[in-house]
Order: sequence, then structure tokens, then C-alpha cells
Amino acid sequence: MPLAAGSLAPDFSLPDENGDLRHLSDYRGKVVVLYFYPKDDTPGCTTEACGFRDTYADYEKAGVPVIGISPDDVKKHQKFKTKYNLPFTLLADTDHAVCEQYGVWGRKKFMGKEYDGVFRTTFLIGKDGTILRVFENVKPEGHSQEILKVLEEMGE
Repeated sequence: MPLAAGSLAPDFSLPDENGDLRHLSDYRGKVVVLYFYPKDDTPGCTTEACGFRDTYADYEKAGVPVIGISPDDVKKHQKFKTKYNLPFTLLADTDHAVCEQYGVWGRKKFMGKEYDGVFRTTFLIGKDGTILRVFENVKPEGHSQEILKVLEEMGE
């Protein structure tokens, strides 16, 4: 089960696509979109990332950073970001410790096979670090617009 709205989002320290360490606490004072996704350059994850890319100007205008996290390494993130011209930060959670902290890592089934992986989940985190909203079982198509609508309703 992912962390619930109303709880404090755990701080973390993860390398971005350039290998620079980023901390959630660096974004205090801003509403943040923190989205967890399974794997770089796969159909659903590419659709989701490109959705954020295509609406990124709206996030910038609202002053809301978008941060993607997956278990892929720095090098894969760099290739994914370059290939699709992604303007936001991608963080490498190679040991999936942050995914586990947020409750988005677990047993999955696909085509009759079971494996451990990331449950596609997005957290909207408030300026004070509190989780405002959790989006579970995210459908990649149109997800970015869904979040923008919620931000608009919240007056962000």
C-alpha cells in the first residue's frame, strides 16, 4: 500500500540523470509532482513521461517541479531523457529503497509471470512536505492533464 494523503513524504537522497544527488527536502516551499514508474523507454512509461513533457510549460508556469523515479540507473535515465527530450528530473532508485519507503514496490503479474516491480503511482506533495494526493494504478495516457486539473482545483 502506498503512503496515504496527509502523511509526511519521506525525504530521500537519489542521483539524477547526471549523477548529482537530489533530496526531496530541496523542494520544500513548492508543490511537487513525484511520480514512480517501472522502466525507462517502455511503452507505458514513455507515454507517461511524454505526457509530462508535453504539458511541462503548465507545470513551470505554476512553479510545480515534476520528478520521475524508477529503479533504472543514471545512464539509462540519461538516454531516456535525451531520446524523448524530457525537461524534468529523473531519479535512479536502483536498490528500490525509496520505492519501498513510499509503498510502491511489490509483487506484480504480467503475462502469467510474477516478479517484483514498481506500481505506477504519483504523489502530489504540498509545500510543507505533506502528501496532498495519491494517484494509484495510474493510466499513462492523460495522467499529466489529470494532475494539472487537480492543481487547478487546488488553486496552485
